[in-house]
Amino acid sequence: MPAKILVVDDDAAIRRLLRNTLVRASYTVVEAADAKGALRQAAAEQPSAILLDLGLPDRDGLSIIPLLRSHSDAAILVVSAREAVDDKVAALDLGAEDFVTKPFDTDELLARLRVALRLHQMLGAPPRIVRRGDLTIDLDLRTVSRNEQEVHLTRKEHDVLEVLARHIGRIVTHEKLLSACWGGEEEPRVEYLRIVIRNLRQKLEAPALVGTVIANELGVGYRLRTES
Repeated sequence: MPAKILVVDDDAAIRRLLRNTLVRASYTVVEAADAKGALRQAAAEQPSAILLDLGLPDRDGLSIIPLLRSHSDAAILVVSAREAVDDKVAALDLGAEDFVTKPFDTDELLARLRVALRLHQMLGAPPRIVRRGDLTIDLDLRTVSRNEQEVHLTRKEHDVLEVLARHIGRIVTHEKLLSACWGGEEEPRVEYLRIVIRNLRQKLEAPALVGTVIANELGVGYRLRTES
């Protein structure tokens, strides 16, 4: 059965574009033009993923993310013209898997959707070993290897990489990384995190391919990329 996608947007032209794009990619599509319809369709149709605009006529899209979570366990991808970092962080903290800014490239949107659906299927079984190309991360043994050669990481580098690996493909906000990896040790600062990420990239990525393993979501956080 093709995955069912709920498209929530008050702009009929955007809904039509998304519907045509998703149907060509062999998804089943249901639609809603406002928050009330989104909640009704989420409960009735039980979609695998929800593409959610934030500028809805009857309610702010951010406010319904927790309500959608109570109606459905679907992966939620925010698709919005809002570019403010605060909105992106809020959406992710409320439970969205990803945030795509309008105008969007349809191929990129489909790629992000595939990742979200794949991760959605993996829920409930936290990975013990994460493999990505020539990179292997053993979360139990706290070891990392690249091309079957062990990569020596500091404790803090291990901590950050482990959080990213447990959420592979998803954006992890600066705040979540700082809280998980620094906690009460000291006053957490984004500068500390940037240094650790820079060191990880030097150890895990080829010099000419910066960002191919650990992606920077500007002003929001980082993600450990999955392979296409």
